[in-house]
Amino acid sequence: MSVQYDLEGQKKAYEIWAKFYDKVYVRFLADGQKKAAAAAAACGPDILEVGVGTGLVLRYYPASSRVVGVDLSEHMLAKAREKVVAQGLTQVRGLSVMDACNLGLPDAVFDAVTVPFVITLVPNPEAALSEMRRVLKPGGEIIVASKMGAEDGPLMKIEAALAPIVKTVGWSTDFKVSRLDAWAATTPDMSVVEVTSIFPAPFFKMIRIKRAG
Repeated sequence: MSVQYDLEGQKKAYEIWAKFYDKVYVRFLADGQKKAAAAAAACGPDILEVGVGTGLVLRYYPASSRVVGVDLSEHMLAKAREKVVAQGLTQVRGLSVMDACNLGLPDAVFDAVTVPFVITLVPNPEAALSEMRRVLKPGGEIIVASKMGAEDGPLMKIEAALAPIVKTVGWSTDFKVSRLDAWAATTPDMSVVEVTSIFPAPFFKMIRIKRAG
């Protein structure tokens, strides 16, 4: 699969971001991280985390899980590897550099794919979601946790005004749950089965997208 965007530019940005990412997000996103890990573990032991970053979510997977994490940034992954060793995270079976739109993994091998707070950073989310579906077992789920834009009403207007600010941290007021619905509608065996609020609601959501068994 050919992906046409600035991978090197993203890698350089993540190299800088890796140095202070944890200080910003270790508590702020903890609720969504815990819930995403729990939802994935409920699907089965074999879990892929796309956009694992510095590994903030890894500690929340049960010890019985078998977790593989991938990220575009080697600098982010270096921080994740430190956590695996320091925290004794035996549930983590591998951490690798990969592009979400071109996963070097076999078909249908994971019970769940988690995408914690990264979907709005992917230049082609639909291509990434299709790759996640490819590696997902029938009956498995893609678990997306992210800032999601309001579909309409006063909140949408407030978000539009805040758009330049949230863009600086990789969030988008334009990315809405309806975009995930639209992608699922193009793939007959995928469907959005649940949308729940996570802290700090109402701006953040967790979306479960299930592949038919």
